[in-house]
Amino acid sequence: MCLQFKGFSQSVNVSAVMDTSKIRIGEQAHIDFYIELPASSPNYTIQWPEIGDTLTNKVEVVTVSPIDTMLPGKSNPGKLIQHQRLTISVYDSGFYAIPPFQFIVNGDTTRPHVTQPFFLEVHTIPTDTSDTKIKDIKPPFEEPFNWKWYISYAYGIFGVIVAILVIVLLGRVLRKKEIAPTGPPKPMVPPHVTALDTLEKIKEQSIWKQGLTKEYYSEISDAIRLYIEGRYGINALESTTDEIMLLFRSQVIDTVSLEKLKQLLTLSDLVKFAKMTPVEAEHVFTLQNAFDFVKGTLREEEPMDTANSSEEVK
Repeated sequence: MCLQFKGFSQSVNVSAVMDTSKIRIGEQAHIDFYIELPASSPNYTIQWPEIGDTLTNKVEVVTVSPIDTMLPGKSNPGKLIQHQRLTISVYDSGFYAIPPFQFIVNGDTTRPHVTQPFFLEVHTIPTDTSDTKIKDIKPPFEEPFNWKWYISYAYGIFGVIVAILVIVLLGRVLRKKEIAPTGPPKPMVPPHVTALDTLEKIKEQSIWKQGLTKEYYSEISDAIRLYIEGRYGINALESTTDEIMLLFRSQVIDTVSLEKLKQLLTLSDLVKFAKMTPVEAEHVFTLQNAFDFVKGTLREEEPMDTANSSEEVK
């Protein structure tokens, strides 16, 4: 992003790097912030993100390092680099979305510098049974066989069998008409038809206008995940976004459709888990990407409905 100061343009670059995306419970991960500033420019005022005790629910902040500055050198002539390290930890297994961090340069809140979001996967600690002493299982007690004990049960079982036979025979006698043939089975609805109908209903209802943003993105995500299960046989409803994108490496699909799928699933995760609030244009854009993904990946032998093919999200 380029910013104008006192009649000339200077470049300010902001980035964030997380050293790992998978940890075990109680382990620590690090997020490093970097800001590149031109060394020859006037002094900049940088408003760093305010870091509290937690980033999101259950993602705890362990330490926040002081901001250090690296002067221009051979590897970065003409640039000042500021750096800060954030140490985090999680004490419960699961998948956690870390929202983007926002930096304000020279008090310009209309054009903040925003980093990319992160996803952190936390696993449980496997139990170490190497030191556990294994004891022998005690054998069961032997009981002498007694025919008299089983006779009473034999009478009960015989009575149940007779009752079942009587009910079956009465059912056949009282049946006056045979069940009419049901005819050939109904043809299965192609996955893309179901998906497009669902997306069309989501578009008509537009529940995000009623403040139901999280529900709106959940409906879009579920519709696409169900379509993926029917179209590709991938267990998408029980998989994370990263797992779905990894499984699609073995599928023949164009790059544009993959990008649209990644956008709508990632944004839906941020809204549902990181409580992100998208702007109105992103509501429409995400739903349009869902339509485009289905239309761009449906089977050629299953032509898309003409009415749906000409529909576009407005």
